[in-house]
This record gives sequence, C-alpha cells and structure tokens, in this order.
Amino acid sequence: MTDDIHRFDDHSLPSDDFGLRAPCASDIDAITQACRDALTQKWLPLPNPYRWADAQRYVEEFAPSQLASGNGIVRVIEVDGEVAGVIDLKKTDWRAATTEIGYWVAPAYRGKGLAGRASALLADWALREQGMQRVEIRAAVGNIGSARAAKAAGFGYEGCLRSAGFTHAGRVDLEVYGRTVEDLARREA
Repeated sequence: MTDDIHRFDDHSLPSDDFGLRAPCASDIDAITQACRDALTQKWLPLPNPYRWADAQRYVEEFAPSQLASGNGIVRVIEVDGEVAGVIDLKKTDWRAATTEIGYWVAPAYRGKGLAGRASALLADWALREQGMQRVEIRAAVGNIGSARAAKAAGFGYEGCLRSAGFTHAGRVDLEVYGRTVEDLARREA
C-alpha cells in the first residue's frame, strides 16, 4: 500500500529580520509564557490556565502530528534567536488546495508588523511551493491586531461568518480574509 497523504515540506523559511522554523523542546518555556498572556488568552481558545505541560504537548505531540497527518504545519516565528510567536497552516484540504493560517505573537513583539510579515511569507510559500490555491485567515470580530496583520499580508476581507468560532468569553463571529494564487500572480505582475 502506498502513502497517499500529502504533507507540507518540513523545512525552515528565512526572511531578512525573522525566520520560521519547527518548534523544539527549548521553545517550551517561551511558548508557555506567551500563551499565558491576557491578550493571547482573550482571542484564542487555549487552555486556561496555560501550563508548561500544555506547551510541551503542543511542541512534542501536536506539531509533529499536524505535519505527519498532512493537516498542517507549525512554525515558530524566531527573531534574533528568541521565540517571537507561532504561526501555522491548519485545516488543510489537499484536494481543494486550501489551508488556513493561524498565529499569535508574544507581547514584546506586538505592534511591529511581525504577524503580517510572517503571514505573507507563509502564504507565499504555500501558494508558490506547496500547491495551495487559496489561503485564509480567520479572526474574531474585534481582534484589530489580527485584522491589521491579515491586510498587511495582502489578504483581502471577504466577509463574516456568524458564530463560527469561540473564545473563553463564548461564541464569536469570524472575519474571513483570503489570498489566492491569482492574487499572487497579480501582485507579481
């Protein structure tokens, strides 16, 4: 029997001022601290309280399982050797060639355009090199930082999905932003 599972290429993506790489055990402390942050907890349905063991499971079990299953890929956003955030591709449908980007940025790195630049790099890679035709970002209504990052990464606002997500506060509407290979071709023309 052959392995018919599609998977993302497992390698790092460099940029001028940051890089995207696989998470490792030495990242667990930084991920734990960032995921305990009140703003991160406000917008993402992470365990609360967020414990070291949660980050350990994320790094050692969840990230490898996403890659192995073909469902996605998890990358640390690294700046000057430090964990500045995490970005991933998730909910990947290889037949439809679609995927979704999710991210968080550690408090010390917010407001510097890092989420937008990391999203642009990952989306470009998915569209150019991994065969994706469409990449989405979904952000809870009111999450101004994520909306700003999506727009900065070249994603266009496409609409709102009612009660499509959840946070610790309950159900939330999600704004949908999208980029396609056609958008990439227009941008490069």
